[in-house]
Order: sequence, then C-alpha cells, then structure tokens
Amino acid sequence: MKLSNYSLKQLLTGTAFVLFSTLIYSCQSSPAEQKLPILGSREPVERSVDGKTIVDTVYHQIPDFAFVDQDSQQVTQETVAGKIYVTDFFFTTCPSICPKMKNQMLRIYEKYKDNPNVVILSHTIDPEHDTVAVLKDYAERMNVTAAKWHFLTGDRDSIYDMALKYFIGVQEDSEAEGGFAHSGDFMLVDHNRHIRGHYHGTEQEDVDRLMQDMDILLKELQDEKK
Repeated sequence: MKLSNYSLKQLLTGTAFVLFSTLIYSCQSSPAEQKLPILGSREPVERSVDGKTIVDTVYHQIPDFAFVDQDSQQVTQETVAGKIYVTDFFFTTCPSICPKMKNQMLRIYEKYKDNPNVVILSHTIDPEHDTVAVLKDYAERMNVTAAKWHFLTGDRDSIYDMALKYFIGVQEDSEAEGGFAHSGDFMLVDHNRHIRGHYHGTEQEDVDRLMQDMDILLKELQDEKK
C-alpha cells in the first residue's frame, strides 16, 4: 500500500507541526512548568454563553478505533479510557529498527507494568503475516501480558489510516528491509486521546525523556481525578 499524494501531504504537514510544537516546548519549558504541549492541528470554535461569544480551541484527537490483540480481545478507545498510553507501529519480521524499538518499549513496560493507568499499543503494519497467533507467540517470547501491552492487528487500511492520525509514516516498500518502510517513533497520548509527545523509539535518551513525560502526565491525570 503506497501513500496517496493527499495522505503523504497530510502526514508531512502534521509531522512538521508536531516537530515544531515539540521544538517550541523544548526551548520554552522549564522543569518548574511541568506541562506538556498538545501536539497536532488545532481549530478555534465559537460558542455562545449568556449572549457572549466564547472561542474555544479544539485540539487534534485520536479517533475511535477497533483492533484485535494477541489474546483475540477487541481493543478500542474504551480500552484506554481514563488512561495514558504509548503507541508505535512495527511488524514481527522486521530486520532493521524494530528490535531496537522492542528493547526500548520493554523498558517502558517494565517500569509501568504495575501501573493501571498506563497502556501500550503496538500496531502491526503486516497484518497478513502477523495474525493473532503470531502476535501471541511474539508477546509470549517477550514475556509480556496483553493486560498491559496490546499487540494489535486488523484491517490493513484501517491500521495505515490510524498511523496517519498519529503522524507516523508507514507503507509497503519492496526496496525496504522486510518489505515495509515505517517510522520508529513512539507517541505519548493522554486520557483525552490528545498526543502529548513524540519520541525516537530507537534512542535510549529519547525514551528516557518519554518516561519522564509519562510521569508528568500521570501527575496531571491524578490531579484531575481529585
């Protein structure tokens, strides 16, 4: 599946905005602020309150979704409701960046495996090969549980469309190792399904930053529940 010109333009525009937002946050934020940006597009929406016009900002939000995990359980937006989650896109036979991504995601899993407010979603971009049985074997060899880390499969077009919503590039590519080209990015999503961080999943220092940001989001979530 090749990205259409529209999809590619949408991805590049969104990715540029995400990177720009991250850069601005990195340059302006101090440790005392402890507030992560909301990444992606935003639109002003007007509403009337007591005869006055109020302008609200509507942020990019991950849409509803439905996939199946390694335990044959349906995973939807309800699975992550009221939680924060980290997501990525991979395939089990990937010979290039996926092993590095897996090792870094395992660090996240080990740190937060006992925290009920954290979930990991990993989407295969090769659903034809990565069946439920294949994903279950993959997860068992990693010694991880589906209650925390869901390896997702489903309709290929739905998975690829979802990648665009996360501003992650994926496509079939006969010239790429393993037959697929994809980003190694990890995305951090809050309990409102807003993207709050973008990280290089093959780089330990960036994943260290991701876990620091996860702690900030967990504090934010805790404060909202008070």
